[in-house]
Amino acid sequence: MSEIGLQATVFVVDDDAAMRDSMHWLLESVSLAARMFSSANDFLSAGDLCQPGCILLDVRMPGMSGMELLEQLKDHGILQPVIIITGHGDVPMAVRALKHGAFDFIQKPFNGQELLDRVNAALKLDRENRQHHKEIEGLRSHFDILTVREREIMELVVAGYSSKIIGKKLGISSRTVDIHRSNIMKKLDVRSIAELVQCRLALDLA
Repeated sequence: MSEIGLQATVFVVDDDAAMRDSMHWLLESVSLAARMFSSANDFLSAGDLCQPGCILLDVRMPGMSGMELLEQLKDHGILQPVIIITGHGDVPMAVRALKHGAFDFIQKPFNGQELLDRVNAALKLDRENRQHHKEIEGLRSHFDILTVREREIMELVVAGYSSKIIGKKLGISSRTVDIHRSNIMKKLDVRSIAELVQCRLALDLA
């Protein structure tokens, strides 16, 4: 099944069995798919790192801590937003987690609606991130079919040079530059130089 066809899932990583049961019931009560894990290692072993959804992660656990798991997820470029679950005394640690890429944190004890609001916000971000990632991959696939000469001309066009100047720089006629530029725009499916510049900048930002 492709990623697009997968249902978004809330992954809960918490060593407290009662907390897992409570969150499982709450999430399923509003028809959110949920999977429970008692440790960071169990979660990593499940192999669901690329599945759409978000992660509810307890900051203090035996073995690999929530912070250590967060670092691993960051290192592997995982898209799923992470919500840190923390006790009152762990707030400074939760703030550090935010600085290391966590989406949000929530303090114990929390009410059900507060948790659901955070989860829904994280799932919305996940959808947006995946759509953006899909668009960037589409752009890359288009750029990959450009010839070496077309890429060379594209960079000069994006830099603001006219066909005449580009021709002088490359030792070709301005007419040849115009033909290449037309081919570039067709391959990238853009209709104006402004769109071409935006596509190129989007790749740089990615």
